[in-house]
Amino acid sequence: MKIAILTSGILPVPAVQGGAVENLTDFYLDYNDRYQLHDITVYSVDHKDAIHHPALQSKVNHYHFIDVHSLGAKIRKYIYHLFHRHQEYYHYTIEFYLHEAIKDIRKQTFDSIIIENRPGYALKLKEVTNAKLVYHLHNEKLSIQVPRYTEIYQAADQIITVSDYIKGLILTINMNDHKTVTVYNGIHLEAFTASPQNTMRNKLGIGDHDFILLFSGRITPEKGIMELIDAIILLKDHPQIKLLVIGSSFYGNADNKNEFFEKLKKRAEELNNRIIFTGFVPYYQMPQYVSIADIAVIPSVWDDPFPTTVLEAQAMGLPIISTHRGGIPEEVTNETAILLDTDKHFVNNLATAILDLYQHPEKRETMGHAALEHAQLFSKERYAENFFKAISSFFDDSP
Repeated sequence: MKIAILTSGILPVPAVQGGAVENLTDFYLDYNDRYQLHDITVYSVDHKDAIHHPALQSKVNHYHFIDVHSLGAKIRKYIYHLFHRHQEYYHYTIEFYLHEAIKDIRKQTFDSIIIENRPGYALKLKEVTNAKLVYHLHNEKLSIQVPRYTEIYQAADQIITVSDYIKGLILTINMNDHKTVTVYNGIHLEAFTASPQNTMRNKLGIGDHDFILLFSGRITPEKGIMELIDAIILLKDHPQIKLLVIGSSFYGNADNKNEFFEKLKKRAEELNNRIIFTGFVPYYQMPQYVSIADIAVIPSVWDDPFPTTVLEAQAMGLPIISTHRGGIPEEVTNETAILLDTDKHFVNNLATAILDLYQHPEKRETMGHAALEHAQLFSKERYAENFFKAISSFFDDSP
């Protein structure tokens, strides 16, 4: 099958700047390269590290990079915006990427075009190609709350969602939907099996007897990081409890200078250096950091569709404290995680859950063993296999 992939139009593939969607795209492209399943063309924004990546040596995966960063590209983007501002569904920088990709797509004949998390692309694609349009939805990008949802839904030939939570949003458009299937995300299980790194503890100034909570993700309000810091403040009588915060305000961005982060840092001052902020950490380095934690806390206060940080923590044998939001309950079991409601008691209950695991090492050990076992369901190989099976079964069933 000849397939095109349209990325988010922001971060590059290969995922040299990180990004959950981009890493997951890399996973199924690697699988395709290994088993030579399909002829795939990836339309990606350019990046100096991506254009020299080893993945470009593949004989079945082809990378078409679109210049969005040069001075000439910036001028063309501005001109594009001036003449197309009433035709834009997304921000004009994303629409410019799509415009440039369509120039090449018009010249090609694809059986299928996989649209990564940008279903609105279909509004223009359906006018220029006869390829089957497959949406791969990682977030709340298609529901009755989305502009032109009926038109976008009808343009899809197949929809793949990362969780049943996201699938449920599709059902708000059509309760009799039959073209949507859930394929759970996967992770690189072998990478997330490292033993504790004492050298990393020393590097970060963490003592041997410190109890480390891990938060990994974007430093934004909806991720619940402020509530987590408030919970640790309630545990001021337990100075061995420390928080390791991995991430930045945006993927691949080492600069956290924004109003929310400054407010966060000010709140953290009450904890007298009990919080370590690492900033953005490349994906390949993540296991070294995760390995030094005692438990992982994913305190999302929004409907997080299917955060891979939950899977990564389980693969490292960490007990999980998280919330009853979005697709998170689909990633864990009662044996691997403590899930909390994000109500008015959330901060107090978060502090209680942390203290409970801190004071009961035998409970942590039991949860950790269960987490290791459960994580085996979410390998990147199983994810990629199920992803391509979903696409192939659709074509097999098509008239």
